[in-house]
Amino acid sequence: MHDPRRTSDSSDRYPGYDVLTKWSGPSWNEKTREVISRRLAIAPEPTFFTAEEFVTVTAIAARIIPQPAGRPPVPIAALVDRKLNAAIMDGYRVPGMPRDGEAWRVGLKALNAEATAAYGSRFSVLAEPLQDVLLRRAQAGELKAPEWGTLRSDVFFNKRMAHDVVLAYYAHPTAWSEIGWGGPASPRGYVRLDYNERDPWEAAEAKQGDAESARRSNRHVR
Repeated sequence: MHDPRRTSDSSDRYPGYDVLTKWSGPSWNEKTREVISRRLAIAPEPTFFTAEEFVTVTAIAARIIPQPAGRPPVPIAALVDRKLNAAIMDGYRVPGMPRDGEAWRVGLKALNAEATAAYGSRFSVLAEPLQDVLLRRAQAGELKAPEWGTLRSDVFFNKRMAHDVVLAYYAHPTAWSEIGWGGPASPRGYVRLDYNERDPWEAAEAKQGDAESARRSNRHVR
């Protein structure tokens, strides 16, 4: 019998909820379990990025989406790496943007060049406040090192780097538990679709001062 790694019930908003309790219930079918198994089994090591690039991506992801202590972290860098290695693309690019993998390589090289020029060290070994300074400057389009070539730093930040990091995080079951999402609606689907309506197999959100009621409900979500 499959025993997937459990996500934590540490979310204050959806206390007691773990999306993986749906594993053997009527909410998910075999195809859903197959897809989620692959995401849970992803190894925290690169197949597309070089080892040096992977360290930089890991540092970037930690600043864009700081993760709480007390639960296994979502392997954001590995998920981005897997996407690029499989050549899974958006199907479109903004003007001046290279293909996804090339854009990442150019952006990482340029960001490390900026870090070295400004602070004497590669991005991944800088103190977190300095990393944040560089990322904010990238987002604002203020980074202009020659390594950027024709790729603008703000375009890379907004349309590629942050885009891929955020999508990778919210593609993982740990993030689903955090936001109270039930995962793919296959085969069960959802019935109550109006505002503030909840199906019994969806997570209950804690109301102010009454987290215990939500916790009791969430223990029975399947």
